[in-house]
Amino acid sequence: MDKFTIVIPVYNEAKNLRILIPKIYRELRGREFELLIVDDNSNDNTSEILKVFKKKNFHHIIRKSVRDLSKSCILGFKKARYKNIIVMDGDLQHKPSDIKKILRVFYKYNPDIVVGTRDLFKIKNHNLKFLRLFASRVLILIVNLLLGNKTSDPMSGFFMFKKSIFKKSEKKLIKKGYKVLLDLLYIDNQKIKIIDVNINFDS
Repeated sequence: MDKFTIVIPVYNEAKNLRILIPKIYRELRGREFELLIVDDNSNDNTSEILKVFKKKNFHHIIRKSVRDLSKSCILGFKKARYKNIIVMDGDLQHKPSDIKKILRVFYKYNPDIVVGTRDLFKIKNHNLKFLRLFASRVLILIVNLLLGNKTSDPMSGFFMFKKSIFKKSEKKLIKKGYKVLLDLLYIDNQKIKIIDVNINFDS
């Protein structure tokens, strides 16, 4: 099984990381991977919480410039040792149990990107507030209408991709904002294979 890197951009997620990181290690027991927490210079006790995780494949990177999720992700991509990268949130919205689902599809079908999709148009039982849900649906419709329907959830923050995709388009990326997947999908016209995988999204 190929090795992979997990990149988690965070800001003030100490309480959630205390829960999330052990869950990731339990789910991925026996697999070879590295975990990069890219921290936008949190002012809670994130650094103290992360000191207890002393595994060789665990790294806490503090980014001290202006806070920006996309920039944190891109720093993680550059630091990643392995050729395949998973991106997920640090706020417990994305379930570690879904990582294996994404890995199975990625290694079975060899796509360039696997997107963890939330299916916001069908699922009624979620905790998203009405305005946020409405905004997400509208943005998805606009993106797919204007830029092409490459995935049912171009706004997802949970996905796996080949690092080579990032390297090919790095100079063209916007590198700003909260939707790095959108940047990777549409900033370049390179032909890429994309597969959607439904995830157990929560908020």
